[in-house]
Amino acid sequence: MCSLAYRARHPFPIIYHTPKRPKIAILKNGMAANQKIVDVRATTVSVPLEAPLRHANGCHWGRFVRTIVEVETDGGIVGLGELGGGGESAEGVVRQLKQDLAGRDPAKLEELRFLIANPTASLYNNRTQILAAIEFACLDILGQAWGVPVSEILGGRLRDRVPFAAYLFFRYPNPRDARGEVRTAEQLVAYAQHLKKRYGFMTHKLKGGVFAPDYELQCYRALAAALPGDRLRFDPNCVWSAEQSIEFGHAIEDLNNDYLEDPVFGQNGMRRAREKLRIPLATNTVVINFEQLAANVLNPAVDVILLDTTFWGGIRPCVKAAGICDAFQLGVGVHSSGELGIQLATMLHLGAVLPNLTFAADAHYHHLRDDVIQGGKMSYEQGELAVPASPGLGVRLDPHRMAEYQEAYQRLGPYPYDKDPLRPGWAPAIPNRRWADPADTRVPEIEY
Repeated sequence: MCSLAYRARHPFPIIYHTPKRPKIAILKNGMAANQKIVDVRATTVSVPLEAPLRHANGCHWGRFVRTIVEVETDGGIVGLGELGGGGESAEGVVRQLKQDLAGRDPAKLEELRFLIANPTASLYNNRTQILAAIEFACLDILGQAWGVPVSEILGGRLRDRVPFAAYLFFRYPNPRDARGEVRTAEQLVAYAQHLKKRYGFMTHKLKGGVFAPDYELQCYRALAAALPGDRLRFDPNCVWSAEQSIEFGHAIEDLNNDYLEDPVFGQNGMRRAREKLRIPLATNTVVINFEQLAANVLNPAVDVILLDTTFWGGIRPCVKAAGICDAFQLGVGVHSSGELGIQLATMLHLGAVLPNLTFAADAHYHHLRDDVIQGGKMSYEQGELAVPASPGLGVRLDPHRMAEYQEAYQRLGPYPYDKDPLRPGWAPAIPNRRWADPADTRVPEIEY
């Protein structure tokens, strides 16, 4: 049955049912009682990938390091958040927030925003992603207290399933069994076809910027030839010059592209490329806050804004940004920053409520071997993931998985996101001229 609180606020018929509210939720006159934060916990985990993922700035060394946040209230409700730090832990800074958050009302999200990430104070300690993790947890608390999914708090879902793209990386072989390599065009095509058969993806995104542009162009065109009718997108992570971006863009204009993502860094560089190309340009790097969004509206450099629930400081800022994009007819997508199931749930609730979500969302998720949530990894069907229907974010932690992957982090430690394990001394300069060698068949010797 639906919660009394939800029925009181929404007298219209409910088209789906949510599970009974936990006994820990307290009611007064049919409304959820005010909850107060009493504890904030942070646990860093290391979850294995199928193989190390190579990118323009370095590599994910065979695992994702994520910090899981738990915010508990005096009513016994625990809300979940998540953030990453480029292969590092953020436990310390999250735990320091406990003294500031204790006694606070998790429903007062605007007050919490200024408490954690005051615009001026944030110049000295960038807390945007910390704020996002706390916002996730507070929305999770409110959804559980009110007996509704987070998507209902955000305005109500427009879709029950969100389409996703196959996120394709050049990959080093797995250090344990030397399997999973993606280095050649043939390997890339075989892997993309495998993902399409297994998960049903109809859109395919290639993360480039690893090898020279001419080589990656060959790989991208081979991908298009092997997947006729499917949608494509390419992302070199800002490491090209404007001239390289224009040259590559012209070379793929005949393909079935969604967009070219972040070919060059900065709005001026993107604007130069946009003036010369017929392919829409997308970004998750040069428009990641409202000031940058305003600048892009006044002097367009980007056509598609890829909203990231961590980079923007939460789900609610992404909904606001999507509304601005709707008003100015900018495209909207959902960006992936290497998430586990908690942040993935935030992406699903965001995708459920956006009327102008016109592109399949990104997710690294299919590269993961496991997850920390109950039931393990969410399952794709026909390239889509279901929006959780349980109250709050709709995901709960699996204590056994948490313990296993917490131990893995304590054993393996962090990894340098901006370093390549087989290119010692290399640094990711922008624009880059020092490309990896596609003939290099070595297997990295890294702890796994």
